[in-house]
Amino acid sequence: MDNQNIKSLLVNRLNLEKAFVTGDKNHIKIIAIGNIFKGITQVKKQQIVYKPLINMISEKQIHAVSIVTYTPQEWEKYTKENNSDYL
Repeated sequence: MDNQNIKSLLVNRLNLEKAFVTGDKNHIKIIAIGNIFKGITQVKKQQIVYKPLINMISEKQIHAVSIVTYTPQEWEKYTKENNSDYL
C-alpha cells in the first residue's frame, strides 16, 4: 500500500481533518490532525492511529511507523510557530 492509500485509510477511518504520510514501507512517518485526539493521552493517540494499520504491520507491508498527532488547534499553533511547509 502506498502513502496516498495509507493517508486515505487514516483520514476516512479516523475522520481526520488532515494527514501527511511520508517514507517507504520500511519506515513511514505519519502526522495526523483531528478532533479525535482532543483530551486523550499520547499512548491512546498512538493506539488510535495504529488500529487501522495493524494488518499491514502484521503482514510486514509496513515495518516501522512514526506517529505525531495534533488537534486542529494544536496543528494551527505548531504551523504558525514553525513556519511549516505543510500548509
